Amino acid sequence: MVSTSLTWPEAWRHGTFRRRLLLVLGLLLGLAAALPRFFAWVQARPGYRLPDPLLAALPAHDVSGPTFLVIYLGIAGGVALLLPRPLRLLRALTAYLLLHGFRCLTLALLPLEPPAGLVLLRDPLVDQLFYAAPAPITKDLFFSGHTATLLLLALAVPAGWPRRALLVATLAIAVLVLVQHAHYTYDVLAAPLFTGLSFWLASQLTASVARESAARDRE
Repeated sequence: MVSTSLTWPEAWRHGTFRRRLLLVLGLLLGLAAALPRFFAWVQARPGYRLPDPLLAALPAHDVSGPTFLVIYLGIAGGVALLLPRPLRLLRALTAYLLLHGFRCLTLALLPLEPPAGLVLLRDPLVDQLFYAAPAPITKDLFFSGHTATLLLLALAVPAGWPRRALLVATLAIAVLVLVQHAHYTYDVLAAPLFTGLSFWLASQLTASVARESAARDRE
């Protein structure tokens, strides 16, 4: 296994790392710019309402506060651990880009109506920046982006208690979005599959950067 412990000065010396990082950041910025119109289109389409026995048996409650407290603490902790580790950060950003690509694809292919009993999940940050639409966005369903994001961070950070903490946070978010009836059970169950695929693909795409950086450092 190639080491991912290079420092920023060491990693930045390598042109491949710089080009990959700038490319991924540019694509993420482009994606962020395109998301408002995409989600407005998703919201305007008619969709299907799926039967969900678990949600039918689970009373709905507004848990937006705890949900976003866990999400933003998890993101802050994960990013703080990744920032000093450039190769891990590049892999995580690449996986995040792929994850959102998969999510846009699944949202485009599977139009859904919100689950019965939905309590609107209000994100104080994302609602203002990305989901610019005349009405609240409730149809961004398959798959759960909140669950997937925290799981991705858990995979990306070094092993140990931070990873275990992020895994617990991922489980908590999976439960909370179901309590809110903000997602179908299927959305939550699918999130780990797409997260694992995105992280694996990102690992393949960034492995050459790590190998090249290690080889040049040995010269």
